[in-house]
Amino acid sequence: MPQEPVAQLWHAATLLREHRGDGHVAALVAAGITGRESHVFHATATGIPRDVYTSARDFDEAEWTSRVDTLKEKGLLEDDQLSRRGHRLKARIEERTDQLAATAYASLTTGETAELARLLRPLTDAVVRAGDIPLDNAMGLDLRESLDRP
Repeated sequence: MPQEPVAQLWHAATLLREHRGDGHVAALVAAGITGRESHVFHATATGIPRDVYTSARDFDEAEWTSRVDTLKEKGLLEDDQLSRRGHRLKARIEERTDQLAATAYASLTTGETAELARLLRPLTDAVVRAGDIPLDNAMGLDLRESLDRP
């Protein structure tokens, strides 16, 4: 465990991010979505430009098209959008991810969780406004609200 307070905060945030990510992978696998399919599925659901995944996840045209075709065969995409079934599955995956991630906060009361979020929000907003994390990213983060806060 780092000794310096900012390093401790960074370390704790990293552990929580990894914990949530592991739960998200479990939810995707349980839903029958492979790792590479998950990127296409997420990009389609959120409108994140495909080129974000081209650079961040090394997708080429052939592989992207192949994953799109597979998701269409599964009934999750229609044209270039999520199907109804795709929307329902995406919602279930996100709900399950949230449930699994919540276990890391089980020792906190609702008030303590809210206070933690309140205390960390200015730091999050500052990082986003500094441009250190791109608004369109492959992590599934919607950071635009951080730009709207004073």
